[in-house]
Amino acid sequence: MGGKLSTKSEESRGPVPERLATELRGDILGGRLQPGARLGEVALAERFEVSRGPVRAALNLLSETGLVTIVPNSGARVRVMSRADARALYEVRAALESEAAMLAAAKAEAGTARRFRVLLDQHAQEVGAHPQGAYLQGAGDRDFHMVTAQMAANPIILRYLTRELYPQLSLLRVKHRNVTGRGAKALREHERIAAAIADGDSEVAGLLMRRHIRNSWIALEAQLSEAEKDTE
Repeated sequence: MGGKLSTKSEESRGPVPERLATELRGDILGGRLQPGARLGEVALAERFEVSRGPVRAALNLLSETGLVTIVPNSGARVRVMSRADARALYEVRAALESEAAMLAAAKAEAGTARRFRVLLDQHAQEVGAHPQGAYLQGAGDRDFHMVTAQMAANPIILRYLTRELYPQLSLLRVKHRNVTGRGAKALREHERIAAAIADGDSEVAGLLMRRHIRNSWIALEAQLSEAEKDTE
């Protein structure tokens, strides 16, 4: 898990805290550091062969994106997301992504429909292979929501989604995994949103995206309830 990232003599060369944060972010979102795991500065400094200063700075960066919780006099831990946290996250997601869908529709071009078709055909093959499973998407240009946000061409929305909201959603899924049984339904919802965007219908695109996010939350909330029952 990780390895030598920088020597103490190299700390002054390059953005060491950013590199540490990237390494730790990968461990957190990859599930190698589970929610609630303690992130001790001494242990991390030894792991990366740096002083505690860059480690502390890296943890602060991760705290700003919502992946790490820092408690005074207690230290840092991988964030544990409560049901209230998850609900708030989905409320913000619905607002930002519905607006992104509306903007994408307003800026639709001749190649928009084809771009979505190629992407969703790939997703359809994957969902067809595991129809009762989760809707697993690739990163970046293989993620429907990321593609929609890119089409919106609003740098502020894209920054909030990619730097804060999506990493926190990934953290939520580390613990609860992707909701099973949503694959085929989510794909159909994506197809309707894509059609509205390609048609340039901003109002319908925004409405369908908001409804899609709400359906996703309803499915996740049910899974959260089941998880709570299992721990009782």
